[in-house]
Amino acid sequence: MPDPRQVELSLPHSAPHAQSFADVAATLGTSPDIGLSTEVATQRLVEHGPNALPSQPRRTLAQRLWPQFANALIVFLLAGASMAAVLGHWVDAGVIALVVLVNAIVGVLQEGKAESAMEALRDMLSPHARVVRDGTQQVIDVAQLVPGDLVLLEAGDRVPADLRLVSARSLRIEEAVLTGESVASEKSSEPVAKEVPLGDRASMAFSGTLVAAGQARGIVTATGTRTEIGKISEMLGAIAPLTTPLLKQINRFGRQLTVAALAVAALLFIFAVSVRGLEWIDAMMIVVALAVGFVPEGLPAVITITLAIGVQRMAARQAIVRQLPAVETLGATSVICSDKTGTLTRNEMTCRHLITATGEATASGAGYAPTGHVRLADGRPPGDDMHQLARIGLLCNDAELTEDEQNWLVTGDPMEGALLALAYKAGLNAQAECDSHPRKDLVPFDAAHRYMATLHSTPEGVSLIAVKGAPEAVLAMCTHALGADGHQRVPLDRAAWHERIEAVAAEGERVLGFAFVRLPEPRTHIETADLYGLVFAGIIGFIDPPRPEAIEAVADCRSAGIRVKMITGDHAATAAAIAKQLGLAETPIVVTGADVSATTEKALPDLAMRADVFARTSPEHKLRVVQALQSQGAVVAMTGDGVNDAPSLKQADVGIAMGHKGTEAAKEASQVVLADDNFASIVAAVNEGRTVYDNVRKVVAWTLPTNGGEVLAVAAALMLGITLPMSPAQILWINMALTITLGLVLAFEPPEEGVMRRPPRQPHAPLMSPFMLWRLVLVSLLFTAATFAVMAWGRWRGLEIEATRTLVVNTFCALEVGYLFSVRYLHGSSFTLRGLRGTPAVLYAVLGVVVLQLAFTYTPWMQVLFDSRSVSLPDLLIAIGMGVLLMAVLEIEKTVLRRLDWFDELRAPG
Repeated sequence: MPDPRQVELSLPHSAPHAQSFADVAATLGTSPDIGLSTEVATQRLVEHGPNALPSQPRRTLAQRLWPQFANALIVFLLAGASMAAVLGHWVDAGVIALVVLVNAIVGVLQEGKAESAMEALRDMLSPHARVVRDGTQQVIDVAQLVPGDLVLLEAGDRVPADLRLVSARSLRIEEAVLTGESVASEKSSEPVAKEVPLGDRASMAFSGTLVAAGQARGIVTATGTRTEIGKISEMLGAIAPLTTPLLKQINRFGRQLTVAALAVAALLFIFAVSVRGLEWIDAMMIVVALAVGFVPEGLPAVITITLAIGVQRMAARQAIVRQLPAVETLGATSVICSDKTGTLTRNEMTCRHLITATGEATASGAGYAPTGHVRLADGRPPGDDMHQLARIGLLCNDAELTEDEQNWLVTGDPMEGALLALAYKAGLNAQAECDSHPRKDLVPFDAAHRYMATLHSTPEGVSLIAVKGAPEAVLAMCTHALGADGHQRVPLDRAAWHERIEAVAAEGERVLGFAFVRLPEPRTHIETADLYGLVFAGIIGFIDPPRPEAIEAVADCRSAGIRVKMITGDHAATAAAIAKQLGLAETPIVVTGADVSATTEKALPDLAMRADVFARTSPEHKLRVVQALQSQGAVVAMTGDGVNDAPSLKQADVGIAMGHKGTEAAKEASQVVLADDNFASIVAAVNEGRTVYDNVRKVVAWTLPTNGGEVLAVAAALMLGITLPMSPAQILWINMALTITLGLVLAFEPPEEGVMRRPPRQPHAPLMSPFMLWRLVLVSLLFTAATFAVMAWGRWRGLEIEATRTLVVNTFCALEVGYLFSVRYLHGSSFTLRGLRGTPAVLYAVLGVVVLQLAFTYTPWMQVLFDSRSVSLPDLLIAIGMGVLLMAVLEIEKTVLRRLDWFDELRAPG
């Protein structure tokens, strides 16, 4: 053995799982019996540092707050607030400032949540560890563990560091947080191949995983950031937060709008002063009023409200949104990378196939509920051989089934719970069978021999030994097979059984073998010799079945143009079988983690787009796959529950964690948490996300043309040298009154028909689509034409200018109401009963507009504030008629454009 004080600890960079524990101990300068000395352990602690994940320094409040204002639209809003304040319009200025402040606070809070992901990882480390130092057992703080320490494990312990196992007795470790595999992994001290994936490294125990059963000793091979969980922590810290598609569009849109508004304002001011000869102060008042009218200062507030309403709707569909922009990003999702276990499947093992020497049967039902039946291929009930097979599974069993208000739950091994449910399905009285076959002795499952055996007395006064385990191991203990009558012995055809076992495994099912022997005399314990010369009863195939709603949800995704890819730590055959049942593809293309490792960065995007299933993947594989998909322009939603999923959840455009079985690290790295761990809830959330984005676009499509109509009407009058149709104060009144009424209602719109039959939108598409630009121009021109028509009507009627302007303001409000009803449906006609009836929000908003306009027109104090006048009912009917006429013109325009097929977004989905 080398001097332990001089040894070079290079093991974390090699493959300890492929070396014998003696070689590992020699390399690390330790003993598999007495461990390290206290002196050496102290020295190594200085060299390697504590066994802990590093804490990231938190940014100060000022460091978080400042970036929230580094946004073109926010700067533009602040400029609008300043202009409103200059005019003395304090309500407008206050609302804008409040919106900016709320947005900044929300951003600061969300950044604080994101930083908690690293803390959640650190919390997974056990606080103490049992070690052997100087030949004696000690309990030390987990941070003091060093490479070479000899650690003791038992059931219930959390593994404190990465360990190379020296000895393992019936050891099973739950590694789902790292591998995603639902069944606890069997461990042994025997080395495995160097190239095997993380989930198959049976000679290792990894930091943060949980010992489900058994005892073990292990040598520490890696601590802190060099452990597998430490590597995940480093990956998390290296991932930069992504900007959502909507935020990118709003930033780009804000910059463009800022330039346009400043240019128009400057030109109008110069024209008014130099050409029309207005006093600069009067020209400034008009231009500032127009600029405030053109600035959609209510737009961020309405977008925020729209997203918040989407959050509430998603919560009702079991999707809890932690970060507001994720609502909209879900609507842009083009690829969903989903974990298998518990998300696409029930996470409940179910016995599916029963095979004996004389036949094959199928068990119906799913999960642990003892409902269903066992039937042969021709539909007949099972014979005595099937009953005996189910009886062995019932007796050689340590699990318990219990029922709560909603589900059947298993206490113990999931596969044993499935065997209990199978006994009921096969027609056995489980309690009566156990009472009539009391257990006398037990040989517990051990990875070394890979079987479990129980001894029972029988009503006939003889003894029965029941055995279950790995089919190859059980088959090797047998000399005969069970006949059709449940008692007769028939010759054992080993080759045929191996073919059957491989066929069931190829279908993605986990296979257990079952055997028994009757001993002629009563016995109280099992002898080693009793376990040879057994009768092979048959095999049972287990599967974690797909959720029925997940199958339907996958079909919905395919119709919506969304690719669903399964990324799992499970075996390739199992994943492929589930993928086929789910309908991911007719013949799913399966890629393993080893394939991902062997693929270059240049070739990986093509492989990632083609593959349907990624099996036996590590955290690095998942992260690379998500990044490869994003490099192809895909908007990726990623689901996961374990620590191994945290880096890819953070990298994805939308990370979706499981609420029930998800780790805190996964939840903190995600933007969305599923309350029911159900894939169908993801699809429902995508539906809601698409609706939210539709409503955001409808808000923009309504806001800009109506604001543009105001600006164009006044600017045209200014350039033509005619009387302005509205005063600056009246422009601000329209802007304020309509913002707090009509500007909000589109946030409450229900989804249009066929929202999930459209392909995903392009994430780089501009917020102002070609159709919306067309509408901006057309509606602004129509508003201007209506304004001049009403002005002409007022002159023809002999109305004074104040009354004419009052009529123009009422006309503008009617036009905006008419346009609101038209813009509610982009993919269909608004001239339907549903369209004309509106939603409660629309009706309340219209009522609010009516009340405000009546006050504006007829109350004396409003007439003083805004220089308005009372107008006659026939004149008001002219204003209302303008709104109805506008809606009719725009509905005709939509129909014509749809037939001409000019704009993609007007096409019917499907």
